[in-house]
Amino acid sequence: MSGRTAVVTGGASGIGEAVSRRLAEDGALVAVFDLNGDAAGETAASIEKAGGRAIGLAVDVTDRAAVDAGVAETRARLGRPTILVNSAGRAVVHPYLDITVEDWNRLLAVNLTGTFDCCQAVLPDMLEEGWGRIVNISSSSVHGGAARMAAYVAAKSGVVGLTKVLALEFAPRGITVNTIPPGFIDSPMLRDTVERGFVDLEQQTKQTPVGRIGRPEDVAATCAFLVSEEASYITGQVIGVNGGRNT
Repeated sequence: MSGRTAVVTGGASGIGEAVSRRLAEDGALVAVFDLNGDAAGETAASIEKAGGRAIGLAVDVTDRAAVDAGVAETRARLGRPTILVNSAGRAVVHPYLDITVEDWNRLLAVNLTGTFDCCQAVLPDMLEEGWGRIVNISSSSVHGGAARMAAYVAAKSGVVGLTKVLALEFAPRGITVNTIPPGFIDSPMLRDTVERGFVDLEQQTKQTPVGRIGRPEDVAATCAFLVSEEASYITGQVIGVNGGRNT
């Protein structure tokens, strides 16, 4: 993907950071979008120190104007973005009857509407180039649900549906759209749920056939393939990275 420009949302931590670094290693010019602008800048600087090309931008995916501005700056500094990885996400763990309207709306805004907006902001550039790759990070929880995570699971299920629709609409234009629902990955989100007592890490490891919790780099490797030229015949797919837990 040498010379391709990639946008990675949530690109300064966890899975998003691993994706940013992997795409840069593979030759892409990477725009790191993150709510934490300082972290985005640090990640981009680290990529450049390692020999890659990257910029870090403070972008809140729930703010469409900020998304559009981030894409415009990416285009001006790195070229038309033709790779998009939507990794920005947020989870709230509450019993269903305790979920407030504000919680519900916020999680849908980050996880689902944010994905919608980022795709819509970048697709015109992909159409101009006649080539594009979108990978949406969803969640393995969409397969069987997750107690006390109704808003998160609903939003990520919507991401899977959106992925399939976009794949059908844009396949004739050289654009593929796929989704990766990660299993248990060692990320800030997982560590937070473990620390709060919502997840027993030892138990989850035992239930994972490969015998370990996943690494962000596992997801990044799959993402790197899906955005490559070799994956041009793969679109509309749900590619699980879960150690064999959800098949």
